Amino acid sequence: RCVTLYQSEARQQAATWNPREERVYHCQFCRRKRARAMNGFREKRAVNFGPGPAKLSVDVLERAQRELYCFEDTGVSVLEMSHRSASYTEMNKATESALRRLLSIPNNYKVLFLQGGGTGQFSAVPLNLMRGENPVADYVVTGNWSNKAAVEAAKYLKVNHVFPKLSKFSTIPDQTEWSLTPGASYVYYCANETVHGVEFPFVPDTGDVPLVCDMSSNILTKEVDVSKFGVIVAGAQKNIGSAGVTVVIVREDLIGKAHPMCPIILDYKVNSDASSVYNTPPVYSVYIMKLVFEWIDQQGGAKVMGENNRAKSGLVYTTVEEFDDVFFPTVEKPYRSRLNATFRIGCAEGNVELEQKFVSEAAKQNMISLKGHRSVGGIRVSMFNAVTKDEVQQLVKFMREFAFQLRQQQPK
Repeated sequence: RCVTLYQSEARQQAATWNPREERVYHCQFCRRKRARAMNGFREKRAVNFGPGPAKLSVDVLERAQRELYCFEDTGVSVLEMSHRSASYTEMNKATESALRRLLSIPNNYKVLFLQGGGTGQFSAVPLNLMRGENPVADYVVTGNWSNKAAVEAAKYLKVNHVFPKLSKFSTIPDQTEWSLTPGASYVYYCANETVHGVEFPFVPDTGDVPLVCDMSSNILTKEVDVSKFGVIVAGAQKNIGSAGVTVVIVREDLIGKAHPMCPIILDYKVNSDASSVYNTPPVYSVYIMKLVFEWIDQQGGAKVMGENNRAKSGLVYTTVEEFDDVFFPTVEKPYRSRLNATFRIGCAEGNVELEQKFVSEAAKQNMISLKGHRSVGGIRVSMFNAVTKDEVQQLVKFMREFAFQLRQQQPK
């Protein structure tokens, strides 16, 4: 019998009707029908190279679908769940515990699940960490996001750019060329710049000054030593979940000294003391993040993610270098991102017509979101954790065909 028939009969017997039971009841026929539908959905899904919100694993999506109508034995969807309920409290703790395991987070660090995205942390970081009457913070500006962070921080304290403004964001100056401020409140950098495709191949050494890192686009894409950082911030929507929740990992000794002007919703101590439920949290986003953490763990953790991401980006960059008369990388080799490969087509400055053709032809083969950021143009291939090696190989095959075709059209 299908669930619709069951509901009809149940309502006729109102005295014994159990809405919770109604939600979870499905006959064998319905389950088979749903399985066939899911196979069809898998075939229709595009190969998504989006820069964020980015692709989620199909395993995660299917589990979320199964649990959408009724989560476990609660009788309600996670979308309806109270953030004060025992079920959410348990989920919140499980999500934090999963992240702690995956990153081996030391006990002297707090884990917060906040709102406002990485952009909200542009203000939260200085307001929580600035110290002294004339506070100064060092900013390592290597792309769009670190630049925006520095502009926002300048509203609250003095910002020292550790090296002169770069003519273009295609490299990272050697740390021996940096001018760090003794006694600075903190040093801030973005580990992976998604717009320009620049990624740090090292963790800066800042001595006793707290190191703050925006890991929004490369958290859990490789192993990392959390103890080297004072604060790690990361929006979830690229590698670890859906849009709406931001992870903050902060060392305990940096908590509790927020500036008086700091809005209460950005205060790390307030949120830590309230276990990230000072106000209504993004319940469903936290739930999706929990599923993603469990999926990453099942795949082998951050170590395996790192191996996969090196392999995927290697396929793209090898193809770019092989067809160096067609594809022109925009970033110096040591600093090319494993997650966001950026290049131009036709020449170093880019041939807009060819790039539009590349994006259009790729879309016809069900590969989407390859257009570069609107501020820089070109092509951007985002290969976050859920993007598979097979999908990247499909793109590389298309890149090679496109390059061969372009070569044949060029005059000899």
